[in-house]
Amino acid sequence: MTDSKPEVEAQTAVAPQATGTSPFHTGALPTGTPQGQQSSLPQGASTQATPATTAAPTSNIGETTHFGYKTVPTAEKQAKVAEVFHSVAAKYDLMNDLMSMGIHRLWKRFAITLSGVRRGQHVLDIAGGTGDLAKVFSREVGSSGRVVLSDINESMLNVGRDRLLDAGCSNVDFVLANAETLEPFADESFDLLTISFGLRNVTDKDAALRSMYRVLKPGGRLLVLEFSKPVFEPLSKVYDLYSFTALPFLGKLITNDAESYRYLAESIRMHPDQRTLKQMMESTGFKNCDYHNLTGGIVALHRGFK
Repeated sequence: MTDSKPEVEAQTAVAPQATGTSPFHTGALPTGTPQGQQSSLPQGASTQATPATTAAPTSNIGETTHFGYKTVPTAEKQAKVAEVFHSVAAKYDLMNDLMSMGIHRLWKRFAITLSGVRRGQHVLDIAGGTGDLAKVFSREVGSSGRVVLSDINESMLNVGRDRLLDAGCSNVDFVLANAETLEPFADESFDLLTISFGLRNVTDKDAALRSMYRVLKPGGRLLVLEFSKPVFEPLSKVYDLYSFTALPFLGKLITNDAESYRYLAESIRMHPDQRTLKQMMESTGFKNCDYHNLTGGIVALHRGFK
């Protein structure tokens, strides 16, 4: 199932909040939005509702980036990605099951196996959306541990919040956070960071990796589960055909939104391949980086340590 290659191969920022019971800082969701275990606004915060997502840095004004195959102003990409996930949030899990024929559950199970998560640890699931990984981590860290489910998109985070609270996950916090800054969180706060099928949507991936390194404790690990590049040419051709025909068709049929799933296919093709992402992690400072190809490289799990 795996091909291990060790050593070779989003929006006003959420204000920080120090809590008396948590070793990390968390931010409040917009006023009026249920917040799970977090029940107070940051000290000095406005009582008016904030925008549903958090803003990217403004230093890139005038620069361009890719949104799928399109070239767009860098400052606009975050909002465009937000539109995609606002559109598909309600049917996100159903579409994942249909698109991957349920195999995404095996990919996530493998990620959890390699996470090394233990009781009492503090875990941050970045771009965690509907909470698949956070739900398992909640059980694994136990009552003495803590899990933060974060996402830049309020619609996705609300779906995850409702699911985890319904499941009785009382040790999980829910925080709107931009992966590029992770501003709500203090330095060296977490034993484990995960980002599952979210990094490709981040505008500045290097900035996101630097922020992940910042909030990770020494000795902690980062796991990046993401679509990647198939390692077999015949598989790559079949995968392309499926991605650009079946995905938009399913998107139209299930969510009445073919364009969002066309973007999905394009964003996968624009994401760095396995070796490039490993090099990016190493350049950030992560040590002992490796990756495991899953389903012939359609997905790869990258791992690095601080």
